[in-house]
Amino acid sequence: MDRLTAVQVFISIVEQGSMSAAADKLDMSRAMVTRYLSEMEQWAGVRLLNRTTRRLSLTSAGEGVYQQALKLNILSQMLPVQQKHDANKLTGLVRISCAQSLASEALSVAIPEFLKKYPNMAIDLSITNKAVNLVEERIDVAIRITNHLEPSLIAKPLSTCHSVICAAPSFLKNKKIPTKPEDLATQECLTYNFFGRSLWRFEKEGEPFSVLVDGRLSADESVFLAQAALNGAGIAMQPYLSVKRYLESGALIQLLPDYIPQPLGIYAVYTSRQNMPTSLRAVLDFLGHWFNTSEYWLSLMKQSGT
Repeated sequence: MDRLTAVQVFISIVEQGSMSAAADKLDMSRAMVTRYLSEMEQWAGVRLLNRTTRRLSLTSAGEGVYQQALKLNILSQMLPVQQKHDANKLTGLVRISCAQSLASEALSVAIPEFLKKYPNMAIDLSITNKAVNLVEERIDVAIRITNHLEPSLIAKPLSTCHSVICAAPSFLKNKKIPTKPEDLATQECLTYNFFGRSLWRFEKEGEPFSVLVDGRLSADESVFLAQAALNGAGIAMQPYLSVKRYLESGALIQLLPDYIPQPLGIYAVYTSRQNMPTSLRAVLDFLGHWFNTSEYWLSLMKQSGT
């Protein structure tokens, strides 16, 4: 492993007081921080930190290694560093994986803007709802909507995905309209088959609610389920960005408006920060900025209730 990076990780653990805080500061997974610390202790041949459930503290040997690490880090910072990339000179291909809903409603706007800024760059977008293996599929970065991140990967937070419960007027005709989450338990709901029977979570005025829902139609793609809902197949939980136009036109009707479905994080997920190609760094920096400043995206967030 990179010894200089291990030194920087060790310093960050000491300064931040915990491995999780160091991982957040370094934009690194907790597993990688633990691995770098283990390597540092193997190289030093001594235990560097005392670990308890409450805190971390330097051993006597660790104090000496820490002082040496500080000196080494200062020396490394005196070396010449790579200058910021020139948008007109930067070249390369970046392969991105993304679910269809987010690709259609966000990246279809963001990526053309990126390509205008970087005229010599190329993007290969793989659209799939599956959590692909980045190494095996040769994917540089995956844009994922999830609250369950893989500890072995680095995740850069981009934004939040808000959902709505909705159904077509044709489905709701002559039916009792659900007014609380438990009413959904007896309704025909459209579910994601990789979740099995779906647990839908809500919040109202700070109080959590959850309900197990089921139905005769399930799929592994939210765009298909949105179309099925439009055709009267049942009640769906959909990303607001996917059904905004249908809610505005009346093709879909929002249900349980006082109950907020559990938000999901939107992350750029990649394998390592070490020796990262400048082309990938440019994509990550651009997407981080776009999701935080794009008038198009911020308008969607505002309309979704954030």
